[in-house]
Order: sequence, then C-alpha cells, then structure tokens
Amino acid sequence: MTRRLIAALTALAAVLALAACGEKEERTTPTGGRERVNLVLDYVPNPDHAGIYAALRTNEFRQAGLDVKPIVPSDPAAPLKLLSTGRADIAISYEPELLLARDKGLDVVAIGALVQTPLTSVMSVGKDAISRVSQLKGKTVGTAGIPYQDAYLQTVLKRANVDPGSVKKVNVGFGLVPAMTTGRVDATLGAFWNVEGVQLQREKKRPKIIRIEKAGVPTYNELVLVARASDLRRRGELFRSFLQALAQGQRTVRKDPALGVDALLAADKNLERGDTTASVRATLPVFFPRGASKPFGYMDPRQWAAYSRWMQENDLIKQPASPRALTNEFLPGQGL
Repeated sequence: MTRRLIAALTALAAVLALAACGEKEERTTPTGGRERVNLVLDYVPNPDHAGIYAALRTNEFRQAGLDVKPIVPSDPAAPLKLLSTGRADIAISYEPELLLARDKGLDVVAIGALVQTPLTSVMSVGKDAISRVSQLKGKTVGTAGIPYQDAYLQTVLKRANVDPGSVKKVNVGFGLVPAMTTGRVDATLGAFWNVEGVQLQREKKRPKIIRIEKAGVPTYNELVLVARASDLRRRGELFRSFLQALAQGQRTVRKDPALGVDALLAADKNLERGDTTASVRATLPVFFPRGASKPFGYMDPRQWAAYSRWMQENDLIKQPASPRALTNEFLPGQGL
C-alpha cells in the first residue's frame, strides 16, 4: 500500500514519545474522571479501525469513563513490544504476531477480535492475472517479507501441487501495489483484499484476488486486541468497558458507514473518501462473528488451536499455543 511507506517515516516520533512514559498506574483519575487508555494501533488509521474512530467521534469511550488515545506504531512488531513493557494499555496486533510473541516468552493475551477473518490474499492484475494458485508455476511472486506470509506461499503452492522451487519469490516490502501494476511481479502475497484489492478495483485494474484461507491456510483472526496477562484481573473493568464501547462503535458503523468514514478522514488526512468508503463497506461483514449467538470480538479457541498447529508444523513456533493465548471473558455479555 503506498500510504505504508509514508506512515513508517512519520510514525516513529509518536512511538518515541510514548516510550518516554512509564508503567501506567491503575485508576489514578478522581471520581467522575476518565482513565487514560493508550491504544497502540497495528498501523496508520485505516478502514479496519472504523469502529474505533466512530466510538471516539460519538463519545462512546468517554461515556464508558475512558480517555482513549490511539497511537500509530513504527512497524507491525512495535505494538506488542510497547504493550509488554507497560508503555501501552491495549495493542492491536495480528493473531500470528501474537502467537509468535508468546512463543518468545511475551505474556500477552488476545481479549477480542477486531477483524474476524484473514485479509491477506494472493493478488494480481493485468491481462494475465492469476485466478488460480496453480497458475503461479514459473511465475514471480512479491511478498512483504514477513516470515509467516512466506509460509503461506509455501502452503498454498503445495496444496495446488505446485513445486515451490518453480516460483520465484521477491521481497517488495510495502510496495505490493506498485510491484503488481508495473509488472515487476506476476502476483503478490500480502496485500489485503479489503484495502489494496478495493483500491485496485476502483482504479479499474480488475484485480484477481484469492483469499488466503480459501487457498489452504487455516483461517485466523486478522486483527486482535491484546493486553498484558498480568492486567487481566487487576484491570478487568477497564477492558470490559473498552470492549463494550468499541462494540457500540462497530454497530454504529454497521448502521451508518458514513460516520465511520468521516471519523477516519478526520484522523488521517492522507485517506481518500471514495477508497475509504468502499473499503469500510467491504470490511463491515468481517467485523462481526458469524452467527447471532456470538458477541462482537468473539474468538474461537478451536480455530486458534488449528492455526497454532499450522504454525508449529511450519516451524514458525516451537510449541502449540497455550489456551491462555486468548480470552472471551471481557466481551459484551460474557464472563461474570
């Protein structure tokens, strides 16, 4: 995504400023005040965050007694590091990033899913666009250089009976879209169907999109809200209040997507209204779990176990993830 490089150059100052803060003390605000919550995003404001910015715009967090401050990180690995050192209260990360972090000893826990399904996809454009993974044989595929996405490529190729050795892999970093549109690569793995895919569709590039879970990678929660395990009991009221307010923000966006779009545009002047509107509408279904019986943010322990086994089988983690990697107890209507 073209905005990613710009964001990476400008966001570091925000993280350094946050790093100057010490461990947050619990409930230091007076009665009737609002508790400060440093929320580290996974990336710059984008359609995945529509519910967060809607909840800020409609004062849902304030009414819950919270003063939520979104902070843009310098890279996708920064949120969990800031969280683990006490420089953030809640972080947005990815299910695979969380499992990798826990495997390395970070005691962090997912408390809710922000995006229920994978957004990562195999994507291509042009008259010879790839519509089936089997067509990647002998082609060049650009990736973002993320280790578990390299494992995705190996998995989908093997499932399609394509020799991975017949496919050339190129690390294009954040330049996934330019790599496709300039013909540097035949396809990419790493672009999001709800952002880059929508952008390319609106530019009439007619992208071919193969969602990664449809190609053989076990499904997972693309984005999750994460807290320190040591805080789960001590600050449970905060997490419950945060998730309740966020759930209302998500419902607001589902009812009135334009409100979420306006909130995002106010947060990031680099966003374009048409692309953002289309992306928010495309993302709405995956903000909520399938089936009316599950609350916003629900995470399926069986799905996490299956994805964890896949990570272990692909030498990404050393041991299966603990059931304690996630908890649904702070979601609306759950727990005590």
